[in-house]
Amino acid sequence: MLSTALLAMNGCVQAPEVRVPPVRLTGDPVVDGNARRAAAPPKDRVLWDYRIAAAALRAGQFDEAKAKLDDAIAGMGGIIANDEAAKKARSFFTAENTKTFIGEPYERAMAFYYRGLLYWRDGQPDNARACFRSAQFIDGTAVEENYRGDYVLLDYLDGLASAKLADDGSEALARAQKLAKRDLPPYDPAANVLCFVEFGQGPLKYAAGQYGEQLKFRAQPSRIRSAAMQVNGQTVYFTPWDNLSYQAITRGTRVMDHILGNKAVFKQGADAVGDLALAGAAIAADNIYKDPPRRNPPRRGPDGRLIEEPAAKEEKNYDAEDTAIALGVIGLIGKAAAAATTPRADTRGWDNLPQYLSFSALRLPPGAYPATLQFFDAQGQPVADLTRRFTLTVDAPARDTVVILSELKR
Repeated sequence: MLSTALLAMNGCVQAPEVRVPPVRLTGDPVVDGNARRAAAPPKDRVLWDYRIAAAALRAGQFDEAKAKLDDAIAGMGGIIANDEAAKKARSFFTAENTKTFIGEPYERAMAFYYRGLLYWRDGQPDNARACFRSAQFIDGTAVEENYRGDYVLLDYLDGLASAKLADDGSEALARAQKLAKRDLPPYDPAANVLCFVEFGQGPLKYAAGQYGEQLKFRAQPSRIRSAAMQVNGQTVYFTPWDNLSYQAITRGTRVMDHILGNKAVFKQGADAVGDLALAGAAIAADNIYKDPPRRNPPRRGPDGRLIEEPAAKEEKNYDAEDTAIALGVIGLIGKAAAAATTPRADTRGWDNLPQYLSFSALRLPPGAYPATLQFFDAQGQPVADLTRRFTLTVDAPARDTVVILSELKR
């Protein structure tokens, strides 16, 4: 009876499978991303905004990248305050992947970072600075502890934008220098070409633990460790300023084992309580009826015939019956609660982020310049198949030229 009821209750908590309409792929990451976004449930729209924005940036489709980043950033603000699905997902009985996706802190910070680059490209360093500060704020308030974010490049660009706007950027530069493991270049407000280079595959999420409750990050060692650009007789070098894999697995300076273990602890505890209670119910059920009294030995009547004593009637043990019922109910509730708990970590992620972020600035007069970008491996050897040749067009002196280059192709 209890097993039948448990199976019935367990069946009630299973979420229906959501079928995603098939998408015809073209091979174009922006076109395909938009098709997948249109077919995705609303809770995944910000995730696709992120992915499409990165692909559009690398394809030079800057208006598309801005539109998707603006949608994602607007979604973050509303979601954090108002999303009922996110509130439910913080309870024990809602799967993490049912909530509206806004990403881990490093993913949200990257949305603001990319939007800042595009603002700067449009001649709006003030809005770019606001984005860099927002990104650092998101990283710095990732957990209850109060600490500043620790992206070197975000603080450095904050100060550089201030210097460009004739403000004092020295405090931001000092913060960046404190975080960096090498000397950073001093600000040159006259440098009018800002080059942002990224390389390596960013962190990928996976679930670990008995119930898949531990959110962990897989970081493959990047083949590329640096880059150099030749343009107009100048060579500009790019080494890592920030490592997104490090940002994914840390909160402040603390390295995390995993995230979301609390739900698994609850599931394990509820399951154990259910097992113990059901076992107790079975034992109590065996004692519902008391043992009957022993029969007297047969005796003979006056006529010599055997007389058998009537069998004693079994007496019901009402205490044992009540105990069995109570333990059975507790066990059923415990097992149902364990079945209803969905501790599996949410492994949806911005899967086309880079691992390393880098930056350099230089001065060039307005004009079009042939340029070559080379990537180098850990031994400092050029990786020939990744060499890029392109034309660097410098705008009029009224605003900076922002160049965004990536090893990643999508």
